[in-house]
Amino acid sequence: MTKILVADDEVDLEVLIKQKFRQKIRDREFEFVFAINGRDALEKLQQHPDVDIILSDINMPEMDGLTLLSRLSESRPLIKSVIVSAYGDMENIRTAMNRGAFDFITKPINFDDLSLTMEKTIRHVNQIRETIRAIKENNILKMYVDEAVINFMNSHEFESSLTANEHVEATIAFIDICGFTLISENEPPDVVVKVLNNYFDVIVQEIISQGGYVDKFVGDAVMAVFQGNFHLDRAIDACLAVRSKINSLPGLKENLAYHPKVAIGINSGEVVSGNIGSVSLKRLDYTVIGDAVNVAERLQSIAAPDQIIINDQAFVKVKESFKCNPIGEVLLKNKSNPMNIYNVLE
Repeated sequence: MTKILVADDEVDLEVLIKQKFRQKIRDREFEFVFAINGRDALEKLQQHPDVDIILSDINMPEMDGLTLLSRLSESRPLIKSVIVSAYGDMENIRTAMNRGAFDFITKPINFDDLSLTMEKTIRHVNQIRETIRAIKENNILKMYVDEAVINFMNSHEFESSLTANEHVEATIAFIDICGFTLISENEPPDVVVKVLNNYFDVIVQEIISQGGYVDKFVGDAVMAVFQGNFHLDRAIDACLAVRSKINSLPGLKENLAYHPKVAIGINSGEVVSGNIGSVSLKRLDYTVIGDAVNVAERLQSIAAPDQIIINDQAFVKVKESFKCNPIGEVLLKNKSNPMNIYNVLE
């Protein structure tokens, strides 16, 4: 059963939601908890720690929905919120997304759209919980997980619900740390691992801050996935922040003259999302595969240090939001037609 907290000062909404979802409530698929504003919502969360998702208005007395989003990102980062508001202008949408909203629906409510959005959000929450459950079962990883995260995992009983593979729209970013072979060939293994992990920490923080997740670490590169609203924009924002943070790091050692740089490839499209691996070895990873992933990796492979490379399809979508410099045509591996590529500057 999914528990949903609705934060809205319109008292009629409670009656309407109970009417529209009466079948799912009766079948114990959904359980709703209602709050009249953001402050009341936080109090209800104390009483119902097993809430899965939140539907929240923006304009509410005492504490508005945007403030509630900020508070949730600090105290309950795994809860996903959907904004349901009459204020559907782009400024409010962007502010809500930047504060961690998973999706945005405008009033008057289209309940078919709301139902589909809730189902999508629930699937995303279940995927996160499955990942945490897997970490919990792997005792060796506990040595590397923050104590607060371990306490959180121990306070909930999670059931596996990740049973179906699916096609999803996503943006894939490959972020490579340039020239790291210089470190691995000239420094002791302990130093190599410590330095690489420090660089990865910087990269991962920026990915997470934009609502992405790390799919895998490949040598000295990171594969990140972004889904949901504005996934391409958020991926580029994350990569711009990564480039800036990495460039601000000091060089490792004067005699090596090594200063970290990143080369990044970004691509969007439909991917297959699911548990992929070997059943006989009992090694399955929840990952994404497909041509969109392959193209992102190949764009990264041709990127020079400090470059964030996108193709012409991505450029058309983001040219009004980001400053990009055309590079020209390239022919990628296993592609019959050349592709125009661009370097994202800012």
